[in-house]
Amino acid sequence: MEEKVRRVEIAISLVLRTGVLLSVAVIATGLGLMFAHHAAYVPVTGHFSYRELTSRSTPFPHTFASLGRAITRGEGRGIVVLGVLILILTPVLRVAVGVLSFVYEKDLPMTLVTLYVLAVLVGSFFLAGA
Repeated sequence: MEEKVRRVEIAISLVLRTGVLLSVAVIATGLGLMFAHHAAYVPVTGHFSYRELTSRSTPFPHTFASLGRAITRGEGRGIVVLGVLILILTPVLRVAVGVLSFVYEKDLPMTLVTLYVLAVLVGSFFLAGA
């Protein structure tokens, strides 16, 4: 039984580490592209400020369709948003791995509880957009 728990812990650890490292790499790539395509973002001083870059009026993708278009065009903003999305989805994937781990351990009550938590997490994404 102890070997099963160890395997589950390693799987969860791998999911969390991979998600965070992947999101950091994607965000860094997006930032690099943003600065490469928009030289005005690079200087800390000047007519362009970082407040403009992060203001609500800056056209970051807000839908999956616009995100897909931004990524296919190689826009840094879209790639940054993808990295943030990966970071947000990492704990959700961790809960999904938790469901699988409880199925693997044949723990029905914890499987059901974790499935409920996963359903609430996924549902919250759809309710937040409404």
